[in-house]
Amino acid sequence: MMWRFVRLGRRAAARQCSHKPAEPPGQPAAGQPAAGQPAAGQPAAGQPAGSQPRSARPQTEKLRRRRQRDDAILSKEAGSAADVRWSEKQRMTYTAQTAPGSKKDTSSAFPSSYSPDYVESRWYQWWEEQGFFSPERHEHVPHAVDQTFSLCVPPPNVTGSLHLGHALTVAVEDALVRWRRMQGYKVLWLPGCDHAGIATQTVVERKLLKERGTHRKDLTREDFVQEVWKWKNQKGEEIYTQLKTLGASLDWSRACFTMDPGYSRAVSEAFVRLYDAGLIYRSERLVNWSCALESAISDIEVDSKELSGQTMMSLPGYENKLEFGTMVSFAYPVEGHDMEVVVSTTRPETMMGDVAVAVHPNDPRYQELQGKQVRHPFTECLLPVITDPAVDMLLGTGAVKVTPAHDHTDFLLSLRHTLPRLTVIAEDGTMTPSCGRWLKGVKRFDARRLVVDALCEKKLFRGKQSHAMTLPMCSRSGDVIEPLLKKQWFVRCEEMAQKAIEAVEDGRLEIIPHYHTKTWKNFLSNISDWCISRQLWWGHQIPAYRLELPTSTNEHQELWICGRSEDEARSRAAVKYRVDPESIILNQDPDVLDTWFSSGLFPFASLGWPDQTADFKDFYPNSMLETGSDLIFFWVSRMVMLGEELTGCLPFRQRLVEKVQQGNLSPSEQLLALKAQRMDFPQGTPQCGTDALRLALCSHKLQGEDISLSVSQVLSYRHFCNKMWQTLRFTVSALEKNGGPVGTLEETSPQSSMDRWMCSQLYSTVVQCEQAFKRYELHTVTSSILSLWVHSFCDVYLEYIKPVLSDSECDGVTRRKEVCSLLYHCSSVSLTLLAPFMPFITEELWQRLQPFGPTAHEQGSLCLQPYPHSSQMTHWFHPEEEHNFLFVKEVIRVARSLRAQCGLTKEKPVMWASCSSSQAEVLLHFDSAVQTLGRISHLLIYSPDTTSPTHCTAPPIGSLVGVVDHTCQLHLQLQSGTNVEKQILQLVQRRDKLVPKVEEILNTVNSPHFLTKVPPHVRQRTDTKVSALQQELKSIEQQLKQLKKTEQKK
Repeated sequence: MMWRFVRLGRRAAARQCSHKPAEPPGQPAAGQPAAGQPAAGQPAAGQPAGSQPRSARPQTEKLRRRRQRDDAILSKEAGSAADVRWSEKQRMTYTAQTAPGSKKDTSSAFPSSYSPDYVESRWYQWWEEQGFFSPERHEHVPHAVDQTFSLCVPPPNVTGSLHLGHALTVAVEDALVRWRRMQGYKVLWLPGCDHAGIATQTVVERKLLKERGTHRKDLTREDFVQEVWKWKNQKGEEIYTQLKTLGASLDWSRACFTMDPGYSRAVSEAFVRLYDAGLIYRSERLVNWSCALESAISDIEVDSKELSGQTMMSLPGYENKLEFGTMVSFAYPVEGHDMEVVVSTTRPETMMGDVAVAVHPNDPRYQELQGKQVRHPFTECLLPVITDPAVDMLLGTGAVKVTPAHDHTDFLLSLRHTLPRLTVIAEDGTMTPSCGRWLKGVKRFDARRLVVDALCEKKLFRGKQSHAMTLPMCSRSGDVIEPLLKKQWFVRCEEMAQKAIEAVEDGRLEIIPHYHTKTWKNFLSNISDWCISRQLWWGHQIPAYRLELPTSTNEHQELWICGRSEDEARSRAAVKYRVDPESIILNQDPDVLDTWFSSGLFPFASLGWPDQTADFKDFYPNSMLETGSDLIFFWVSRMVMLGEELTGCLPFRQRLVEKVQQGNLSPSEQLLALKAQRMDFPQGTPQCGTDALRLALCSHKLQGEDISLSVSQVLSYRHFCNKMWQTLRFTVSALEKNGGPVGTLEETSPQSSMDRWMCSQLYSTVVQCEQAFKRYELHTVTSSILSLWVHSFCDVYLEYIKPVLSDSECDGVTRRKEVCSLLYHCSSVSLTLLAPFMPFITEELWQRLQPFGPTAHEQGSLCLQPYPHSSQMTHWFHPEEEHNFLFVKEVIRVARSLRAQCGLTKEKPVMWASCSSSQAEVLLHFDSAVQTLGRISHLLIYSPDTTSPTHCTAPPIGSLVGVVDHTCQLHLQLQSGTNVEKQILQLVQRRDKLVPKVEEILNTVNSPHFLTKVPPHVRQRTDTKVSALQQELKSIEQQLKQLKKTEQKK
């Protein structure tokens, strides 16, 4: 079974199609919030997350910019990109003597930096040995709840290795599974592997040919199947090993292979039940035939290749390229008349199977030919000229050749006109003996050239022209599909499809995002019967038997019976035809079932169906299914139809759809991706680790957007892993130096303003994660957690508490213990929030943190700890502190900017704040934070509208001014030695930048529709912004005036 493809394209390096480098989490990326701010499109702290804004840029503009980016990438020289900085880091390995499956020793010294090799070692083996991923572990979990959560991993092909598409599925599903397990649910995530009939048989055939020079047909069927099993036992575990490397918390004790005996029994049971219900039947119909595979394939395994005209293509089995996309015209002589009918076709080789010529009944050109006959130039057969309204008068000459055995439209036409059906192309793609000795055994596309040459010799060729067309291609082999008339087994889909449509319409099945319901309905409303016969040796042999009865007189008559075994089939046949069972000769159909038939049973067959096993009762139906949009037709619809028909209920309640880029990259995109990647990483792609890859994949909006994974983005999350590592090193060091009991989270209450702000930020993040997880918006969860870690915890709170922890005064002991307690809980909760996405590093760091916690003797594993819940943290919610710190953060930003303008590095100057009384209260409340984070010695507050004794006089004249908003400015007295010319230049540049910005906003404000169409809160925000910019311009003019006076005095 195929999985999705994740688009790794353009600067796929190409930094998600952007010239800008992927910025590490330590710095706010473009469009991301600065410290303390909610992410774009997210609510203020503690409020529900909002929807993400959508781009309104026209498609043509997007395409134009994409072309510009592509040209820019291709125009650069390899190695010229200097915006991706990476040097290979020292790799550390875990060397402690730990028995296999035993818990990793985390009591050793904290390594100086993060190393994926070190961190990812040993944890998975311990998790697996302890049975943490088994649902039986549920009864030992203290916070267990009486709810289940189950899903099956889309079983990958046994032939393959994991690619990014698999990694995406694993990252998403494992995040959901780990989240539910940590919530106390009884969880089963079932692993499996698909036998992949066509793919596996092809791989083994190539292996035998390469190693032994042996073809499949040189062996008996039994011997070949044994060779496949040998290959599977040698190579088939590779994917399971890779899944474990990715940290997938699957219950391996229940791993299921679709050719296992129990599963095979379920497949036979399903076939027999559907046959008995009249939903499986045998019929002679045109099927999509792959000559390269010598097997039928289903409609949805046929790719449509659009040709704009004459095209040369390479096909399997042909040394030279072949011509397609042309329309050939040739003449049929009218019998008994000095006339001819010119027909047009893109497949002249099939004329050997023509049985009629068809024209439209209203076509004036052919009125006199209706009812006449034409003579076939090679077989000398007479072919009738028939009329049918389905003929397109505008296509070609308006007269078409009719080849019912090799064209779907012609087949339907033959049914209406009772025409014979003559097969002229064999299963291997060669011409049949009925074509004559000159074509017998010739490959079909070689025969095309011979037929055209022969028509020229007979002076019946009337020309060839380029013709746009759609070419049906086998997605498995790359060969051109040949419609062949075959007797096959089919599943009636119409009734089951209607039930699947109703399941979505009445809400029993939810598809997320909901706009996929339209695709679902459109596909199922137009579904055709499903051909499930495959002419292979590897797979589930169809449990149908052809009968030879003692009373049979017509050797061409086919009698079939189905049975779960040969004995059952014999008994059923004896009852049906009232004959002695011993007199019946049974021959099982040599064909196997379509792989998608067996995989469509996976949600329930993997749980023991048709037996009513404990697993089937507990975990069926599954809670949800997560797949890419590419599997709606291949797999999902069939699971729903078969599940409801065979078990009486839907196989899952929800279906989460990821929109992914179909197929591989085009050659031009591959060129861009390879060139850009060589430019970014000339020494090769860096080692980033499993956690960084998983986080990068889950950070994309999966519902409705193509995923363009950037190597640079994964690298940035590797940097984030190191930031986490250093944060916990700092935390553990602080806890070691300031020992003392750490109370429980419920007992810990923040005291200072910054403590309350940090705790409230953590509470608000937990709320956002709860809401986003319920909507399966993993990108929102990861964005919220990353913003907390980087912009609140690391960049703000840790920097604030460093002086507190280094204070050696006796009266600071109590304060240090308070800070350490908060530091412990903030680290622990933050790690727990990230655990579903980054299982290895969070386990490693959490284990190192636990010896300092209130329950150090009850460590266990992080993967079974309760996931943070807002109801346990309400005492940490301080919305006023969060709101006020947004202003404080701007003051700190401006203070740092003023220091930088003056070239101050180590000095901590005094600053003045001219502000309103309410702002003054906030600044006094956060005074220590402003001083520490703004790197100033003291902040003097001047508030003209109050006479409070805590406020100072007006700031010195001639000070450097920084505007916080329209009512607050910071003042820094110019230091001696300040470069006045440089200050003037900086202010002029700032003014020149602000003037057009203000003019642009004012033009918007003064537009006639601003007051009527713009919401009030947007107008208010705009007015505030304009006031702040105008105040800053006014301040710049005043400063320039003062600086020029200073310069003149010199």
